[in-house]
Amino acid sequence: MRKRKAKKRPLLPDPRFNDQLVTRFVNNLMWDGKKSVAFKIFYDAMDIVDQKKTDDEKTALEIWKEALSNVMPHVEVRSRRVGGATFQIPMQIRPDRKVSMAMKWLISYSRKRNEKSMALKLASEVLAAAKEEGAAVKKRVDTHKMAEANKAFSHFRF
Repeated sequence: MRKRKAKKRPLLPDPRFNDQLVTRFVNNLMWDGKKSVAFKIFYDAMDIVDQKKTDDEKTALEIWKEALSNVMPHVEVRSRRVGGATFQIPMQIRPDRKVSMAMKWLISYSRKRNEKSMALKLASEVLAAAKEEGAAVKKRVDTHKMAEANKAFSHFRF
């Protein structure tokens, strides 16, 4: 935007868990403005997680939040041109960006899984991420490795 930064719109908490983070996740999960379909997929996935979980003292929502925090990256590399050469510079990530990257990775790697329904795919990816396995966690590890490999260029930070 030219004039000023757009103000953040407040999100309504979801009806079942009364959590704004769930609404944010469902908004990322949604396709073509079909929010009720996205909510159904998420809630079905949480029911599947509830059935498949091995840890009895944790709820499905706690497992999902744990999976989200396991996928969250802490550093990323950003491209910066210095004297005709492009360097990958490791940088800290803002907290809201960490959450949105984790959500996007969790959803995109859920979609790529080979299971019958999207709810089943999402549930499997959440359970895998909660155990620190799965493609979304691998993406975070790869991002951290990339930042570690380019640590020598961190003095170019802007």
